[in-house]
Amino acid sequence: MLIWGPVTNFPSIKRLPLAGLIPYARNARTHSDSQVAQIAASIKEFGWTNPVLIDGERGIIAGHGRVLAARKLGMDDVPCIELAHLTEAQKRAYILADNKLALNAGWENELLALELGELRDDGFDIDLIGFSGDELSDLLQLKGSGDGPGEGGEGSLSARFMIPPFSVLNAREGWWQDRKRMWLAMGIKSELGRGAALGGSPSPLDSAKNAKATPGGSMMPAADYSKRKRGDGRGREVG
Repeated sequence: MLIWGPVTNFPSIKRLPLAGLIPYARNARTHSDSQVAQIAASIKEFGWTNPVLIDGERGIIAGHGRVLAARKLGMDDVPCIELAHLTEAQKRAYILADNKLALNAGWENELLALELGELRDDGFDIDLIGFSGDELSDLLQLKGSGDGPGEGGEGSLSARFMIPPFSVLNAREGWWQDRKRMWLAMGIKSELGRGAALGGSPSPLDSAKNAKATPGGSMMPAADYSKRKRGDGRGREVG
């Protein structure tokens, strides 16, 4: 049982030589060359905003990617916070938690699209933010569809398709996977379109003048997803 109390340990930040910092040999988090380059570009644009966390012997607890980026930038020393009070078990656990806790957050895609679109329109290089080209394209299309906050009228994705707006960022969430499994159970494959009946023959709905369509012009499964809750990535509902 966790007992919450006041946080009183606010360690100071100090600059330490980069050469003296020791990477954790069993660090499970990976950093590709392209991701290190992204971190380095972020440091150049915004400055050093997140100190490296180290133990009492200058072993790196959090910040392996930032250290690699600092080396790429030719830096001699970096801001550090020493967490010498952690036990060995706490240190090993936090090395994992520091990465995993951040991954557990989500995105409000409509607000994200709005922010990215406005930054782009202001002339900011949004490639520095870290999203891939496909993610940016998908999100900026969402902004262009008129689905920003407060614009949920007849032209919104929710109103037209009876499902919440979605993007490549949440394609693995539970509600989307449930929808995909339903299509597969009906014998519908993506390359055949959503309007084909079982066996590949045209559905009677194809000729209905008032039939609604899913993105791409295909027919929507006979289900209302407007009130479905999104999942947590493992098929469990949240919120």
